[in-house]
Parts: sequence; structure tokens; C-alpha cells
Amino acid sequence: MPGLSYPGGWAETITVPASALAHIPDGLDDFDAAPMGCAGVTTFNAVRHAHLTPDATVAVFGLGGLGHLAVQFAAAMGYRTIAIARGPERAHLARELGAHDYLDSAERPAGAALADLGGADLIVSTAPTTEPVAELLTGLRVGGRLTLIGVDGGSVQVPAAQLVMNGQTLTGHLTGSPRDTEEAMQFAVTTGVRPHVERMPLARANEAVARIRAGAPRFRIVLDPAGRQ
Repeated sequence: MPGLSYPGGWAETITVPASALAHIPDGLDDFDAAPMGCAGVTTFNAVRHAHLTPDATVAVFGLGGLGHLAVQFAAAMGYRTIAIARGPERAHLARELGAHDYLDSAERPAGAALADLGGADLIVSTAPTTEPVAELLTGLRVGGRLTLIGVDGGSVQVPAAQLVMNGQTLTGHLTGSPRDTEEAMQFAVTTGVRPHVERMPLARANEAVARIRAGAPRFRIVLDPAGRQ
């Protein structure tokens, strides 16, 4: 990670290890490629590493910067995809992204609603909270997997007997390698998966951070060194 694993970050140029680089394929511009190094590869790997059968159902909890990509990747991989978010106003967006069904978690607990639809083989939880996890597990099919991507500082308490008796898995997932990022980008080029981004000039980076903290972007901000003030 630039700025953590080695010096660098928001700058016009930085020097990085060659092993950290990922080639951007033809057909993907720099602004669409930028989120692929984090949100894109994270959600891409979370779905493909679940080793699902072709007829599997994938549910994505949360429809933000991570969730809007997870929905696209799951749908593009051919899985029945269910998007879960708060409020009926996001139903149209969910379907535009490729979701086959939409559940409003403000109307009814997501796990119970999923169970009524037959359950999910994989739930990708992208919302930055651990509070719904125990209830979400009730929406898993036998042998299903709940993968946590979005988390907070909280703890998860789940009934162990439920996991054992149903052969279910609760796991976490974080990003991927540069090679994984290249594969995520190539898959995006092939299938039309694209992040929703806002462009802001590098000089307004502090304003961009403030917008992120307020949950305002839809859904990622990309800083442009050549952008106007």
C-alpha cells in the first residue's frame, strides 16, 4: 500500500517497487482503473474465491463503494445476484448494476428476507458495520459462506451450533495481489464492469476526504493531478 508499505501516496509522481505495479489493460481508462486496485480487486476476489457452482445465488449487503462493484462482478460472473441496502430509492440503481432482486433492509431484516427468497450461497457484506452479521447468517443456505469486507471496530457473536449444523463459513477478506488486480481489470474490460467515480483535482484532496467521511460520493473519488482547481 503506498504510504504504508513504502513512501508515497497522493502525489503527481511516486517511486514504487516494480512488484507492486499492475498493468492497466487497453479499454480501461485511468479513472476507471484507479478503484480497481482496492475496491475492485477486493470484491472480485471475494466472489470468485468462494468457489460457487454456476447456479449459485450471491447476495451483496451494502450498495456503496464496495457494494456497487460486488453486484456488478457477481452478476457478470453469471450468478443470481441480490442487492441489499437501506431504502426503496436504491432499487433502480441495484437493477442497473445487474442485480436480479433488491431487498430493502430498512423494511425487513436482510437475513429473513433472503431466506424467503430461498437463501444465498454467498453473502458479501460490504457495509462498514458488524452489527447485522448474526442476523445475516440466517439468510445463508446450507454450506453457504458469509464474507466480511466492510467492518468496524465491533465484534461478531454468532451461534456456533448454527455454523456447525449447517456447514456454514464466516470469513473475512482483504484486497489482492497486483496480479489479482490485473485479472480484475481484464475481467471488467471483457464484461463491462465499471466503477462509479467522481473526479476531483489533487489540490482538493482534503475536500475529497471530507466528502468520503460524510458518505457523499457516489461511489468513489479519483484525484486528478491535472484537474482544475
